[in-house]
Amino acid sequence: MIRVSHLTKRFGPQLAVDDLSFEVQPGVVTGFLGPNGAGKTTTMRLVLGLAHPDKGTATINGSPYQQLRAPMREVGALLDAKSYHPGRKARDHLLALAQAGHIPSRRVGEVLDLVGLSDVAGRKAGTFSLGMAQRLGIAATLLGDPPILIFDEPVNGLDPEGIVWARTLMQSLARQGRTVFVSSHLMSEMALTATRVIVIGKGHLIADSTVDALVKGATSVVRLRTPMPEAVSPRLLAAGGSVQTTDDGALMVTGLEPSAIGDIAFYAQAPVHELSLLEASLEEAFMELTRDDVEYHARGDVLPGTGGPNGSRSPQASWPTGPATR
Repeated sequence: MIRVSHLTKRFGPQLAVDDLSFEVQPGVVTGFLGPNGAGKTTTMRLVLGLAHPDKGTATINGSPYQQLRAPMREVGALLDAKSYHPGRKARDHLLALAQAGHIPSRRVGEVLDLVGLSDVAGRKAGTFSLGMAQRLGIAATLLGDPPILIFDEPVNGLDPEGIVWARTLMQSLARQGRTVFVSSHLMSEMALTATRVIVIGKGHLIADSTVDALVKGATSVVRLRTPMPEAVSPRLLAAGGSVQTTDDGALMVTGLEPSAIGDIAFYAQAPVHELSLLEASLEEAFMELTRDDVEYHARGDVLPGTGGPNGSRSPQASWPTGPATR
């Protein structure tokens, strides 16, 4: 188990990690989510003893990483896929790590097979693509067969087959009772991979929850199609709802239950052609949770003067504050 308690870290005036506390339990894949600059990598570095906190503690099975007697057999970590000498062959890179960690050399062949790099084990690692480098990094993480695994953006550079492979691997490791802690910016992939998620923003904890509970707690949108939107919209607003109109004329309503929206349309004598509840995705729940903690905000429209297709300006999303349709 990984336990972080009141962890705080500053880099000069910048507060990178802010009184952060959470636990990562064995037996499930735990996703670690946050916008760019949220403090995810810094937190992982603090857990692994690569940085020292200003306050608080980070422990692995009750001990700081520096006090582990056989670190590679207790914790496997991938923070930088290309943390190898580019002139060293892939097999030799793993052999050097195995010797440093007092791990039998036969384990090198086993992990190369596991990650699908046996055929290129004699190639210099510096010639590897990012996807191959990720696989080599995962092999190094698994070298000591550790019960605790930490991955920082492990699917970057992987092709679709590789992403499915990585997802299956992590879930398999969790089913074996291991602690699997994974950071990622790919919300759709985390929704498929993780059971629990820890969400941080600007160094502080925003959510610690199961994926299902997080999604269910997000704002859902009701899609209403009626030939009389002008009769229904004012009544929806008066009832406390928020209304956006899509390009096809449907009304996207938040803040009201579908039954209430149906009643309002009935009393407005407006025919209802569609009334459907669109539940939020993990990505939408994440965006809703972290909208005040994003470090950089970009405009949603095109650059000034460039216009959209056929010279028209590309419109922003017609209802940008709510979840997207499925």
